[in-house]
Amino acid sequence: MTDTLTKERRSWTMAQIHSKNTKPELIVRKLCFGMGFRYRLQGRVSKKVCPKGFLPGHPDLVFRKLKSVIFVNGCFWHQHSDKNCKASRIPKSNIEFWTKKFERNVERDQRNLKELQNIGWHTLVIWECELKNLNAVKNKIEQFLNSKEIQYLETSNDYLQVAEDSN
Repeated sequence: MTDTLTKERRSWTMAQIHSKNTKPELIVRKLCFGMGFRYRLQGRVSKKVCPKGFLPGHPDLVFRKLKSVIFVNGCFWHQHSDKNCKASRIPKSNIEFWTKKFERNVERDQRNLKELQNIGWHTLVIWECELKNLNAVKNKIEQFLNSKEIQYLETSNDYLQVAEDSN
């Protein structure tokens, strides 16, 4: 099947796709903020945490104190493997190009998750299609971050010292 758009129109359409501040990312950020969690954006951290100044894969939300990150992945670009997800299809035109591109994307995502876990970070991936049920996503985030918060409280002497002084 050939492309139905002109080369100029296709180029313009593709240029409108952004990797930061996407609608799904903004929804997840609003949920996290509403639950009282504060975060940094796009994987930026101090050079003490990571020599490059950013975490592998540039996570969408970084919770430094909890050593946790959240990726908000688009089902199409990151090829969500859930069989019920209709957005993770491969376009019918230029199949070879898209197949290779998606394979590289998936390999890169897996490599970044593994790198983060190897340096001690906890990861959560939220898929665009999951945002249809915000309550389920909220519960997933809450469960993920609250379990890390409990670990942080148990291991952080600084925090425990502050808590003792306030009584």
